[in-house]
Amino acid sequence: MWSAENRARYERRGLRYPSDLTDAEWELVASHIRPAKRGGRPRTANMRAVMNAVLYLLGTSCQWRALPKDFPPRTTVFEYLDLWEWDRTLERVHHALYVAVREQAKREASPTAAIIDSQSVKSATVACLSCKRCESCSRLSSALSPTEAIKGRRRPPPSGHSGHGRSRS
Repeated sequence: MWSAENRARYERRGLRYPSDLTDAEWELVASHIRPAKRGGRPRTANMRAVMNAVLYLLGTSCQWRALPKDFPPRTTVFEYLDLWEWDRTLERVHHALYVAVREQAKREASPTAAIIDSQSVKSATVACLSCKRCESCSRLSSALSPTEAIKGRRRPPPSGHSGHGRSRS
């Protein structure tokens, strides 16, 4: 339920776009963006504007060519996005925000339990169907499809599918 305190915290008025970072949000992110390298040409791009452009692209799923003109040029945004993915800046930002959110919710920084969907995990090694006795061989017989070789629950085929991988004569 929205309270007056929550409404004030999540208020996005005063920003150009809903995806833009507030000053408090930028403080959390800015410490993870590496400073410009020494030597060479000095950095001219505003890192906050670049991050806002990345968040705009991700939030709206717009094409690169449709990036509004009040952001840095799309080539600059792309180059920094590529650099941040390569040097794992985005991963560090995500991890820091993830830990902060968990601590804010009064939980441990890393979860202690996991849920595994048993239908998406293979339960046993598939035996070789050609010799029917060795467990280390992973070859599958050409007569059966890989789904027929795995023991377990048979799922119905997707709609519009006959259910047969190939016709048998």
